[in-house]
Amino acid sequence: MKKIVWTGSSKADLKSFPAAAIDDMGYQLFQVQCGLEPADWKPMGIVGPGVREIRVRDADGIYRTIYLATRSQAVYVLHCFQKKTQQTSQRDIELARKRLQNILR
Repeated sequence: MKKIVWTGSSKADLKSFPAAAIDDMGYQLFQVQCGLEPADWKPMGIVGPGVREIRVRDADGIYRTIYLATRSQAVYVLHCFQKKTQQTSQRDIELARKRLQNILR
């Protein structure tokens, strides 16, 4: 099983989600650690190659975790946030992209 490496404030951001969303996102990340796919995800090529987004919805809202799992060392969690619009904000994309660049250096 791969370890998880939290970048920037991603762990604290995840902990700010409602309890049900934290539990669901935690389980989805565990699936990724085990080499499996999360229940609901999409590629985030706009952030970088191999980057994906886990999608979780609960009664309180829509939550996302952007991560990179293609490296053998770990699953890198780039960004966790609550999504409030149909399209992912440019700010969220840029933050994930910046954190990815720090990993690839």
